[in-house]
Amino acid sequence: MTRRQVTFLCEGARLFGTLDIGQASGATGLLIVSGGNELRAGAWCGQAQLAAKLSREGFPVFRYDRRGVGDSEGENPTFRHSGADIAAAVAAFKAAAPHVSRVVAFGNCDAAAALMLFAPELPLAGLVLANPWTIDGEEAPQAMPASAIRSRYLAKLTNPREIWRLLTGGVNLGKLFKGLRSAAAVAPAAPSGLVAEMEAGLAAFGGPVSILLASGDRTAQMFAEVWDRADPRVQRIDSGSHSFSDEAARTWLQARLVEALHV
Repeated sequence: MTRRQVTFLCEGARLFGTLDIGQASGATGLLIVSGGNELRAGAWCGQAQLAAKLSREGFPVFRYDRRGVGDSEGENPTFRHSGADIAAAVAAFKAAAPHVSRVVAFGNCDAAAALMLFAPELPLAGLVLANPWTIDGEEAPQAMPASAIRSRYLAKLTNPREIWRLLTGGVNLGKLFKGLRSAAAVAPAAPSGLVAEMEAGLAAFGGPVSILLASGDRTAQMFAEVWDRADPRVQRIDSGSHSFSDEAARTWLQARLVEALHV
């Protein structure tokens, strides 16, 4: 496996990317779109490690810093306006690895949201979207999602230790019943303007789509509150890691990406 740095332009700004490519390199490659202000290496170098693993399996991987992030020049457009960055990265990927004719894009958090918004305008063959961001803004609300409240109290009511505390007077009953009422009464959140745009973007995209959710992650829970529960493209893993950092989640994510690259 070889790793090399690539520079390319996006609306006059010089961007930096990294290409991982193995000896047995196929025609299908993975573009990793970083979320938030995250560097292309990813949290705890997770994206760099993922790129190395997939390239050894024959899939070239390209990741980059969007404008104003990491090594890249310019002003950060935020995910809402990052379509030009993604398009420039796809072009740079194909220029750096001319044998790549099919590009699948992977994004986590607001990178997933960006891919949903801009996919119809991009030369992409498929999408893998993890824990998509659904808030119109850069900050998450402080209130817990309704699904998280329900899960919390269900766990308490099925935990023998918590039941023993309840029977022996170790639980504040007033607080418990207040929490149960909240869990039962909270109505599903109304889709935001961003969610409607994400739905429209995916509807206009012609390639295969996978939506991956870490069930214990707050961002994933907020997404589940406003998304179609019957969507067959949604797959879940029992993990609270937003970046799929635990070993089981890392292995699961890699397997889902390989599936998408083989389609």
